[in-house]
Formats: sequence, C-alpha cells, structure tokens
Amino acid sequence: LALYRRVAEHADATIAELPLDAVGHVRWWPGERSRVTLHQILVHVISDLQRHAGHADIVRELIDGTVGLRSAAGNMPPGDRVWWEEYRQRLEQAAREAG
Repeated sequence: LALYRRVAEHADATIAELPLDAVGHVRWWPGERSRVTLHQILVHVISDLQRHAGHADIVRELIDGTVGLRSAAGNMPPGDRVWWEEYRQRLEQAAREAG
C-alpha cells in the first residue's frame, strides 16, 4: 500500500502541475502509441482501475457476454468453458481456505 500511496502522491502533483495537453512518453507502449497526453493517460488509468476493481467488468459481462477488454481483443488466456469453471472453483476454494 505504501507504493500505491507514493504513486498517488506523484500523480496528484503531476496533475496539479501540468496541463491536460502536456505530452509524455510511455516507453513500453508500441512506438506509434507511446506519445500521449496527460489527458489520455488519465482516461487510461481511470479505465484500468475500474477494470481491475472488477465491478464495471462484471456489469458489462452481464450485459454483452464479452470478457476481456472487448470482444475483438484476444487478451484473455486460452481456455474453454470447462477450464474456466474449474479455474473459478479453484480460486473460490483458495479464498474460502484463506478465510
């Protein structure tokens, strides 16, 4: 949590100091997409946080049945329905054992 708080403090300072159209570079993104504005990064981070929190993903999956980023993006690991059900059961069992 300490790292998360330090990152949040750094982000708050950056947001306060720079205009939304300030340009930056994300070195691990593909070349054509690595040059971004602060506005683009803020939208990306908001989307990423809500996705990893899971709540919005669950609602969207209930609406359109799509898992992952979007239906055309194969960013989910391979596995058929049986594999995923077994995986879910293993996770649920681990959570119950953890208390």
